[in-house]
Amino acid sequence: MKNALAAFCLAVLAVIALSHGARAQSADLVLCDRIAADPSDPDKPADVKGFSEIAAVDIPTAIRFCKQASGGSRRALYQLGRAYAANKQATEALAAWRKAVDKGSTAAMVELGILYATGSGVAKDEAQASKLLERAAEAGNPRGVSNLAALGGGAGAADPARARSLLAKAAETNAEAQYQLGLMLAEGKGGTQDDAAARAMFEKAAAQNHPGALERMGAFAEQGRGGARDRDTAKTYYQRAADLGDEDAKKALKRLECPYVLKDKRGNLVSNLCF
Repeated sequence: MKNALAAFCLAVLAVIALSHGARAQSADLVLCDRIAADPSDPDKPADVKGFSEIAAVDIPTAIRFCKQASGGSRRALYQLGRAYAANKQATEALAAWRKAVDKGSTAAMVELGILYATGSGVAKDEAQASKLLERAAEAGNPRGVSNLAALGGGAGAADPARARSLLAKAAETNAEAQYQLGLMLAEGKGGTQDDAAARAMFEKAAAQNHPGALERMGAFAEQGRGGARDRDTAKTYYQRAADLGDEDAKKALKRLECPYVLKDKRGNLVSNLCF
């Protein structure tokens, strides 16, 4: 039933796209976007939410439509790689991402960079990883910057200070970059530790409903880091993050509601006491 409903919805989208004078290729891209777009991809259309993971039931359909749209779209190529990866077709995913990189997809650069950094499906090559991540970072991709910083002392890897500088540029307009920069400021990574500045970054990203930033705003409000301490405000932020699926926020809410804990003789948590 779910498969039939999904197929019907996709057919309706295709008809809508074509009814507005779009070519079949454009309709394929619309459908590819709707089920396989990555929320962090700078190429993603503004009206498409995207998914951190492609739903299992949508993988075959994503492969079909993204493949059909991939001839003229780097975004479709990148999304095709995501669909292949979700389907555990590593060779096909690599091929799609390499083609997307050739067309300038920064999201594909990040994915390939991570694979080279970890040696997942390819020979480990930190120099190649750094090169790809640096290209993405220079183009303003926040994940490129954060992963470049995480690469640390590998061959050719940028130092955290440079990564922080690149991230600051991307943070002018991007919620993910604001969140990542907030983390670096909060940890003092790549420069001076600054709770107030970190909180300001988290607040900007939280205003755009970034789950991680909402959770961090809750934590900063709960602890009084970088600004006022306010339990009610913390709970509000945690709730918003939890509603978006953030697991840390869900745990924080439970902690606020049930702050007292019972432990056994070994110090292991037995249960929480609520009030």
